[in-house]
Amino acid sequence: MTIRAVIANRPGPPSVLEPGELADPTAGPRQVVIAVQAAAITFIETQMRAGTSPRSPGPFPIVLGNGVCGTVAVVGAEVDPTWLGTTVVTSLGGTGGYASRATASADDLHRIPAGLEPTDALALLADGRTALGLADAATIGAGDTVVVTAAGGGVGSLLVQLAHRLGARVIALAGSTIKLDLARRLGASDGINSRDDDWAERLDVVAPDGVDVAFDGIGGTTTGALFERLHTGSRLLPHGAASGTFGVVDAEAAANRGVTVIPLWSIASTPNASFELVERAFAMAAMGDLTPTVGQWFPLERAADAHAAIERRETIGKTLLIA
Repeated sequence: MTIRAVIANRPGPPSVLEPGELADPTAGPRQVVIAVQAAAITFIETQMRAGTSPRSPGPFPIVLGNGVCGTVAVVGAEVDPTWLGTTVVTSLGGTGGYASRATASADDLHRIPAGLEPTDALALLADGRTALGLADAATIGAGDTVVVTAAGGGVGSLLVQLAHRLGARVIALAGSTIKLDLARRLGASDGINSRDDDWAERLDVVAPDGVDVAFDGIGGTTTGALFERLHTGSRLLPHGAASGTFGVVDAEAAANRGVTVIPLWSIASTPNASFELVERAFAMAAMGDLTPTVGQWFPLERAADAHAAIERRETIGKTLLIA
């Protein structure tokens, strides 16, 4: 028996993602096989495919995709058989999600609470735990001025909501009017187009007293510009490299300014902590306190088109592949 999959035989442009067939996966001890309903795409997967990611996906050929939702179709040894037939969301250890069936660890399975659609839960799997971990680490207070970059993306749109719920004034940076409109609907009071050459000067106008918290999902030169607008007691949380490179902040300069830089690797640094953040995100969404934005859906076989749309910055929120 074979399964449908999208395979990258080499690093390169989106067109290297080609539909194909693979052997049906098997479940080893403490593993299950998921009949995949949908797979999530993360921005770093576009970099992995291109061969530009700071995190290696492993040797090619490769099936990308770390997060899926679907039904447990097979359980391996040492797995509770009651998982069979259960709709779950799970990570896969980094790869294998762009397929109609995938193997997962039983320890990574998340049940979906009532009132939450499986695809919405999937949209929260990686982005929800990241956004919650970042918001927790930032210790946002009521009245803080918070800048969220890439505010129309999966993580950014959640950070806007979380900061707003904590009583902060949220300034959204995003690359299009559509993305800025989304951020405003989710709680941002101000929006600035990050593609405009004068975005930093416009930030000075709307935040003349500086910024208390900056969530930096863009990196590159944006990091330095944000750093210059932080003051003593401010927090900078770099968590992405949408520009293509991570920004660099001199540790001595940060210490002299009294700015705390909180790296992404320090957040949810254990599997248990990461798992619990996902559970929190699901619970908040089921209660209506956190809303994932699934902006676009592509059939599995069109994964190349999905990657191309993400790279052209045409997408909002989360992008899913439907298996």
